[in-house]
Amino acid sequence: AAKTPAGDNLFRVSVRQALPEPKRKLFHSVTAKLLYVGKRARPDILLPVAFLTTRTAVATRSDWEKLRRVLRYLKGTFDMPLTLSIDNLTVVKTWVDASFAVHDNMRSHTGGVIMMGKGALYASSKRQKLNTKSSTEAELVGAGDILPQTLWTNHFLEAQGYKVERSEFFQDNQSAMKLEKNGRASAGQRSRHINIRYFFIKDRIAKGEINLIYCNTKDMVADYFTKPLQGGLFKKFRDVIMGLESPDSLVSEDDDS
Repeated sequence: AAKTPAGDNLFRVSVRQALPEPKRKLFHSVTAKLLYVGKRARPDILLPVAFLTTRTAVATRSDWEKLRRVLRYLKGTFDMPLTLSIDNLTVVKTWVDASFAVHDNMRSHTGGVIMMGKGALYASSKRQKLNTKSSTEAELVGAGDILPQTLWTNHFLEAQGYKVERSEFFQDNQSAMKLEKNGRASAGQRSRHINIRYFFIKDRIAKGEINLIYCNTKDMVADYFTKPLQGGLFKKFRDVIMGLESPDSLVSEDDDS
């Protein structure tokens, strides 16, 4: 069994030793099944599976070993359930993060998670669809990727008769947060090129639909879905995502935010 579903070399692409076609098809099939498992019951494997889905057509021996590691991790945590609970039906919490230029084509990776108590009601880990020029821009694009799901969750709850009083949107990049709050007013020479469609979050903030809140990087649970964490940090975030610990446990004792 493996202690984590992905090693530090997850995003490192090797073009050597392409898999023979029968094995490549098996790789594709198992990866697709793991994607279903990750979305339904095991969000803790979404990051490596998201990467492997980008390799199904050109899989190599290196990708095969990464797939085997995910399976070894699942073997060792076979009895780990996803436990969901809701503390307050009027409060929705979303965490969003992005890793800058981690893919071989220099695209960034977005991670996001929505919780209302213990466990991830919604989790996402995916490669961004365009190249960005800085980590701030990558965070802005990441917010644009996840915000529609947050708004949908708010509207769904309201359709069931529950008025969402607070929709908290956590990020750890203060430059991106300034762009989201102020739009073009906070854009400098390095960010004036950003497409206006990524500023729709400013309108939602102005209307009071979401509350943008700074989250210390070491407490940013969405970081789990953007890079292959190891050791204590991996376990800390994994336990919160799977509902073994409350999101309240993320707040560090020395966190003044």
